[in-house]
Amino acid sequence: MKKISNTLSSALQWAFAVLCFLGVLVYGFTFGSLLILLAGLIAMPIKPVRKFLREKLKVKTLVAVLLSIVLFVGGCMVMPQLETDVPIDETTVTTTEEEEPATTVAQTTEELTSEVATTEEPTTEPTTEPTTEPTTEPTTETATSSIVANKENLSSNKVSVADIPNFSGKAYIAVNGNKPYFTESEITSQAFETYTSLDSNGRCGVAMACCGAEIMPGPGEERGSISSIKPSGWVQAQYDCVSGKYLYNRCHLIGWQLSAENANRRNLITGTKYLNIEGMLPFENMVADYINETGNHVMYRITPIFKGNNLVASGVQMEAYSVEDGGDGICFNVYCYNVQPGVVINYATGSSYLESGSSETSTKKETTTKETTTKAPTTTNSGSHNVSASYILNTNTKKVHYPGCRSVKQMADKNKQEYNGSLDDILSRGYTTCGNCF
Repeated sequence: MKKISNTLSSALQWAFAVLCFLGVLVYGFTFGSLLILLAGLIAMPIKPVRKFLREKLKVKTLVAVLLSIVLFVGGCMVMPQLETDVPIDETTVTTTEEEEPATTVAQTTEELTSEVATTEEPTTEPTTEPTTEPTTEPTTETATSSIVANKENLSSNKVSVADIPNFSGKAYIAVNGNKPYFTESEITSQAFETYTSLDSNGRCGVAMACCGAEIMPGPGEERGSISSIKPSGWVQAQYDCVSGKYLYNRCHLIGWQLSAENANRRNLITGTKYLNIEGMLPFENMVADYINETGNHVMYRITPIFKGNNLVASGVQMEAYSVEDGGDGICFNVYCYNVQPGVVINYATGSSYLESGSSETSTKKETTTKETTTKAPTTTNSGSHNVSASYILNTNTKKVHYPGCRSVKQMADKNKQEYNGSLDDILSRGYTTCGNCF
């Protein structure tokens, strides 16, 4: 009977010791886990341990068992306390008064905001949920501890697509008084990006991100090719009234300079040169400049708006909200028209023709399924691209670049010149467009 009792006692002590060792593996090496480890060592029913306790510490077996239990309980009680006492990194908690946006960004915001119309614009709910999980899942806990949710810069009142006015000469107009529709639960300072799966017509859906340095292109990172992607409604055509001839661009929903996304078919739509350059790019540049200057994060959502089963989007809705300063640095909600002045677009298919003109030239059209050569009306020296924009000129190579082009960073300061004006004007002076960013 005594032998059975000793065997059972040894088994229980071994089980207790193993439990202690497992606790150390789970919690790591903290003060609490070291107490538990010591409890497990004392409880081990082996001769070296018993001899050490009996001869060196003058501790009997029963006392050793009780001591190991006390150490185990003490370790368990200490570990939760240590977890709650970890100091908060104060650098992640900011207030509106402590963090002021850069002057240049604020001025850019005011300039863009003053140009948008006051007519309220629509947004559309995504028809399908995004299937790509964000790289860092935003949590309500993070949002409440590291951001400023300024309700004055947010709105939950959605408007109808039917409220969008027809294009009247401006590349974009304000939506909902320029206030984005982000909810407090959506706002986070943890960078992520999500893209909706293509629908049955091969069309993109909502793209949403918390933009920050974490997901933007790294130093020296080069932009990859996107020519393999043919978005829905891709029927390429050339017109003299379009800068660079080609009507369509493969438009990023979340621009490369904000996401480092290249040939992601869920992030590319068929968009006119006018939409890409005059509509979306100024806002993309504004967000990128703000992040680069402040190190803060910006909630960013782009919604392509298709009417019915059209393959080409009528336009895109752009929403942005700077997180750490509660929208004081970046806050806009605009609708950008997917149009090209002087060209009529069939949004159902992507085909196009000149609004007016009598001459005809051979024009290459590239579609989502095949390439054909067809006759398309065009004009000569009419409808020129005279809309003013900002560019960077390389006075040595005579190349025109967009400000966000990677080549600009590699350009010598002595060859770099800022230019504000129409693209046609600078091209008439002997400059040509950059092959990377145009």
